Amino acid sequence: MDKSALVDLITTQTGATPKSISPLSGGCVADVMRADFDDGRQLVIKQSNTGDASLSIEATMLRYFKAHSPINCPDVVYADESCLVMTYIANDNRMSQSVQLDLAEQLAAQHQITSHTFGLDFDTLIGGLPQPNTSETDWITFFAEHRLRHMAQRALHDGKLPDTMAGRIDRLIDRLDRYLPKNSEASLLHGDLWGGNIPSQSGKLAGLIDPAIYYGDREIELAFGTLFGDLTPEFFERYSEILPISPGFFEERRDLYNLYPLLVHVCLFGGHYVRSVDHILARFGQ
Repeated sequence: MDKSALVDLITTQTGATPKSISPLSGGCVADVMRADFDDGRQLVIKQSNTGDASLSIEATMLRYFKAHSPINCPDVVYADESCLVMTYIANDNRMSQSVQLDLAEQLAAQHQITSHTFGLDFDTLIGGLPQPNTSETDWITFFAEHRLRHMAQRALHDGKLPDTMAGRIDRLIDRLDRYLPKNSEASLLHGDLWGGNIPSQSGKLAGLIDPAIYYGDREIELAFGTLFGDLTPEFFERYSEILPISPGFFEERRDLYNLYPLLVHVCLFGGHYVRSVDHILARFGQ
């Protein structure tokens, strides 16, 4: 869609013509832009020129998150397979202690939204990659088959993961019941909790963007938040006052859970993420 057609679409959907459309950073499966209006409104546009970005799935995730999570997220204005228009969440990029505490409280509230089964009633995306959400009553089965094995096979198929490492992942999967709890609760997860998806404004959490939602053990969300150092000790102190974290998370389970986002990064970027997977496998004897 060229710029003129995009302006026409936005005008039709909002009843107002944007005064400018400018590029934004980010977006690994689509171009990202911001539309500004004379009345101060701002919208974000994601657009794929290939038509295969499945932006309609992202819109479905946002709508589900909006309907079920207590945390703010963008409102969907318009969506099809190759274009997504949504409200803009301002971000001052200041992840202060007060933001960490606010995030801890709001995320703990979200994690108390639960389901009887793990997964979701539709498949989702993470970083543009398919993320199957086949319903399971057992968390270890869901994590093993629909997260670790699924993404490892994708990385292997794409030539990003060596055959030998895929075999080591299979062997670890066979031993997951030694490390993971058998009585996990299925909590609503954002699914892609890293700093770039946690906008803040004036010392408060402004919301969460780019969800990769499903119901899973909340520890996998907490682990992901530590992968790049985005969640601080202040966050964990406040979060655990609301929802206690079982012993062994920081010492053991965190690394196991972070195999999944690391495999996602292997699929997307390869490189040193393969070495990170190797280190975790070696730590658990594989």
